[in-house]
Amino acid sequence: MFRRSKSDSPSTTSEPVPQTTAAAERPGAKGRPTPTRKEAEAAARARAKVPRTRKELAAAQRAARAESSQNVRTAMKSGDDRHLPARDRGPMRRFIRDFVDARFSFMELMLPVMLVTLILGWSGRPYLVSIGNTLLFGALMLIVLDAVFLRFRLRRELAARFPGEPTKGTTYYAIMRALQIRFMRLPKTQVKIGQALPERYR
Repeated sequence: MFRRSKSDSPSTTSEPVPQTTAAAERPGAKGRPTPTRKEAEAAARARAKVPRTRKELAAAQRAARAESSQNVRTAMKSGDDRHLPARDRGPMRRFIRDFVDARFSFMELMLPVMLVTLILGWSGRPYLVSIGNTLLFGALMLIVLDAVFLRFRLRRELAARFPGEPTKGTTYYAIMRALQIRFMRLPKTQVKIGQALPERYR
Protein backbone atom coordinates (compact mmCIF):
# COMPACT_ATOMS: atom_id res chain seq x y z
CA MET A 1 0.00 0.00 0.00
CA PHE A 2 2.79 2.42 0.94
CA ARG A 3 5.31 0.92 -1.42
CA ARG A 4 7.00 3.09 -3.98
CA SER A 5 6.25 2.36 -7.50
CA LYS A 6 9.06 1.88 -9.98
CA SER A 7 8.34 5.25 -11.52
CA ASP A 8 9.05 6.96 -8.14
CA SER A 9 12.52 5.51 -7.67
CA PRO A 10 15.44 8.02 -7.76
CA SER A 11 17.20 6.10 -10.47
CA THR A 12 14.29 6.48 -12.89
CA THR A 13 13.28 10.11 -12.31
CA SER A 14 13.13 12.24 -15.42
CA GLU A 15 14.51 15.38 -13.72
CA PRO A 16 18.12 16.19 -14.73
CA VAL A 17 20.72 15.87 -12.06
CA PRO A 18 22.94 19.01 -11.84
CA GLN A 19 26.54 18.35 -12.75
CA THR A 20 29.17 19.75 -10.39
CA THR A 21 32.22 21.41 -11.89
CA ALA A 22 35.75 20.36 -11.15
CA ALA A 23 36.42 23.69 -9.42
CA ALA A 24 33.44 23.19 -7.08
CA GLU A 25 34.51 19.63 -6.30
CA ARG A 26 38.01 20.78 -5.26
CA PRO A 27 37.99 22.93 -2.14
CA GLY A 28 40.20 26.01 -2.43
CA ALA A 29 40.20 26.08 -6.26
CA LYS A 30 41.06 29.46 -7.88
CA GLY A 31 38.14 29.48 -10.27
CA ARG A 32 40.32 30.86 -13.13
CA PRO A 33 42.73 29.31 -15.63
CA THR A 34 46.34 28.92 -14.59
CA PRO A 35 48.51 31.56 -16.32
CA THR A 36 51.01 30.37 -18.86
CA ARG A 37 54.73 30.59 -18.24
CA LYS A 38 55.03 33.58 -20.59
CA GLU A 39 52.27 35.44 -18.74
CA ALA A 40 53.81 34.64 -15.38
CA GLU A 41 57.24 35.90 -16.50
CA ALA A 42 55.70 39.12 -17.85
CA ALA A 43 53.88 39.69 -14.55
CA ALA A 44 57.09 39.06 -12.62
CA ARG A 45 59.00 41.58 -14.76
CA ALA A 46 56.23 44.16 -14.24
CA ARG A 47 56.40 43.67 -10.46
CA ALA A 48 60.19 43.96 -10.55
CA LYS A 49 59.99 47.36 -12.28
CA VAL A 50 57.94 48.89 -9.48
CA PRO A 51 60.35 50.61 -7.04
CA ARG A 52 59.81 49.53 -3.44
CA THR A 53 62.40 51.60 -1.58
CA ARG A 54 63.63 55.19 -1.77
CA LYS A 55 66.91 54.01 -3.27
CA GLU A 56 65.12 52.09 -6.01
CA LEU A 57 62.88 55.09 -6.68
CA ALA A 58 65.90 57.40 -7.05
CA ALA A 59 67.57 54.91 -9.38
CA ALA A 60 64.41 54.67 -11.49
CA GLN A 61 64.22 58.47 -11.72
CA ARG A 62 67.88 58.69 -12.78
CA ALA A 63 67.30 56.05 -15.44
CA ALA A 64 64.22 57.92 -16.71
CA ARG A 65 66.17 61.20 -16.91
CA ALA A 66 69.04 59.50 -18.72
CA GLU A 67 66.64 57.92 -21.21
CA SER A 68 64.91 61.27 -21.77
CA SER A 69 68.24 63.03 -22.35
CA GLN A 70 69.31 60.34 -24.79
CA ASN A 71 66.03 60.70 -26.69
CA VAL A 72 66.54 64.48 -26.90
CA ARG A 73 70.12 64.10 -28.16
CA THR A 74 68.98 61.63 -30.79
CA ALA A 75 66.11 63.91 -31.82
CA MET A 76 68.50 66.85 -32.17
CA LYS A 77 70.34 64.87 -34.84
CA SER A 78 67.39 63.23 -36.58
CA GLY A 79 64.77 65.97 -36.19
CA ASP A 80 62.28 63.60 -34.53
CA ASP A 81 59.55 65.99 -33.36
CA ARG A 82 58.35 63.71 -30.55
CA HIS A 83 61.46 64.18 -28.40
CA LEU A 84 62.54 67.71 -29.30
CA PRO A 85 62.46 70.47 -26.66
CA ALA A 86 59.26 72.52 -26.55
CA ARG A 87 60.88 75.52 -28.27
CA ASP A 88 61.77 73.37 -31.32
CA ARG A 89 58.60 71.30 -31.50
CA GLY A 90 55.81 71.64 -34.03
CA PRO A 91 55.41 71.91 -37.80
CA MET A 92 55.88 75.70 -37.80
CA ARG A 93 59.23 75.51 -36.01
CA ARG A 94 60.34 72.74 -38.34
CA PHE A 95 59.46 74.87 -41.35
CA ILE A 96 61.38 77.85 -39.92
CA ARG A 97 64.47 75.69 -39.45
CA ASP A 98 64.22 74.36 -43.00
CA PHE A 99 63.56 77.85 -44.36
CA VAL A 100 66.69 79.22 -42.68
CA ASP A 101 68.83 76.21 -43.60
CA ALA A 102 67.79 76.25 -47.26
CA ARG A 103 69.23 79.74 -47.86
CA PHE A 104 72.71 81.18 -47.59
CA SER A 105 72.78 83.83 -44.88
CA PHE A 106 75.35 86.52 -44.18
CA MET A 107 74.37 86.26 -40.53
CA GLU A 108 76.21 82.98 -40.10
CA LEU A 109 79.44 84.85 -40.98
CA MET A 110 79.06 86.94 -37.83
CA LEU A 111 81.16 84.73 -35.59
CA PRO A 112 84.02 84.23 -38.09
CA VAL A 113 84.15 87.98 -38.81
CA MET A 114 84.26 88.80 -35.10
CA LEU A 115 87.06 86.29 -34.61
CA VAL A 116 89.10 87.81 -37.46
CA THR A 117 88.48 91.29 -36.06
CA LEU A 118 89.74 90.25 -32.63
CA ILE A 119 92.90 88.73 -34.11
CA LEU A 120 93.59 91.88 -36.13
CA GLY A 121 92.95 94.01 -33.04
CA TRP A 122 95.41 91.99 -30.97
CA SER A 123 98.12 92.50 -33.58
CA GLY A 124 98.82 96.00 -32.24
CA ARG A 125 99.32 97.44 -35.74
CA PRO A 126 97.05 100.40 -36.51
CA TYR A 127 96.75 99.42 -40.15
CA LEU A 128 95.46 95.93 -39.32
CA VAL A 129 93.20 97.28 -36.59
CA SER A 130 91.65 99.67 -39.13
CA ILE A 131 91.07 96.80 -41.56
CA GLY A 132 89.42 94.78 -38.82
CA ASN A 133 87.10 97.61 -37.83
CA THR A 134 86.12 98.23 -41.45
CA LEU A 135 85.49 94.53 -41.96
CA LEU A 136 83.35 94.35 -38.83
CA PHE A 137 81.31 97.41 -39.76
CA GLY A 138 80.65 96.11 -43.26
CA ALA A 139 79.66 92.71 -41.91
CA LEU A 140 77.25 94.28 -39.42
CA MET A 141 75.57 96.26 -42.20
CA LEU A 142 75.14 93.12 -44.31
CA ILE A 143 73.80 91.19 -41.30
CA VAL A 144 71.19 93.86 -40.51
CA LEU A 145 70.01 93.94 -44.12
CA ASP A 146 69.94 90.13 -44.23
CA ALA A 147 67.89 89.99 -41.02
CA VAL A 148 65.33 92.45 -42.39
CA PHE A 149 65.06 90.51 -45.64
CA LEU A 150 64.78 87.22 -43.72
CA ARG A 151 61.97 88.55 -41.55
CA PHE A 152 60.03 89.88 -44.55
CA ARG A 153 60.22 86.62 -46.50
CA LEU A 154 59.58 84.44 -43.43
CA ARG A 155 56.40 86.32 -42.48
CA ARG A 156 55.13 85.98 -46.04
CA GLU A 157 55.81 82.23 -46.12
CA LEU A 158 54.26 81.66 -42.69
CA ALA A 159 51.10 83.54 -43.69
CA ALA A 160 50.79 81.31 -46.76
CA ARG A 161 51.57 77.99 -45.09
CA PHE A 162 50.12 78.53 -41.60
CA PRO A 163 47.20 80.96 -42.04
CA GLY A 164 45.61 82.18 -38.82
CA GLU A 165 48.31 80.76 -36.53
CA PRO A 166 50.21 83.05 -34.12
CA THR A 167 53.70 83.99 -35.26
CA LYS A 168 54.99 85.51 -32.03
CA GLY A 169 58.67 84.67 -31.50
CA THR A 170 59.18 83.24 -34.98
CA THR A 171 61.46 86.05 -36.18
CA TYR A 172 63.68 85.73 -33.12
CA TYR A 173 63.81 81.95 -33.55
CA ALA A 174 64.82 82.29 -37.21
CA ILE A 175 67.48 84.95 -36.59
CA MET A 176 69.06 83.05 -33.70
CA ARG A 177 69.36 79.99 -35.92
CA ALA A 178 70.70 81.99 -38.86
CA LEU A 179 73.43 83.50 -36.67
CA GLN A 180 74.84 80.04 -35.95
CA ILE A 181 77.34 78.43 -38.27
CA ARG A 182 75.56 75.81 -40.33
CA PHE A 183 77.32 72.70 -38.96
CA MET A 184 76.78 73.90 -35.36
CA ARG A 185 73.01 74.31 -35.60
CA LEU A 186 70.76 72.23 -33.38
CA PRO A 187 68.52 70.53 -34.31
CA LYS A 188 70.74 69.47 -37.17
CA THR A 189 70.01 70.75 -40.65
CA GLN A 190 67.78 68.47 -42.70
CA VAL A 191 67.87 70.32 -46.03
CA LYS A 192 70.55 71.60 -48.38
CA ILE A 193 71.09 75.18 -49.50
CA GLY A 194 68.73 75.97 -52.37
CA GLN A 195 66.55 72.90 -51.77
CA ALA A 196 62.82 73.37 -52.46
CA LEU A 197 60.66 72.99 -49.38
CA PRO A 198 57.38 71.03 -49.25
CA GLU A 199 54.15 72.98 -49.44
CA ARG A 200 52.66 71.47 -46.29
CA TYR A 201 54.22 70.94 -42.85
CA ARG A 202 51.30 69.31 -41.04
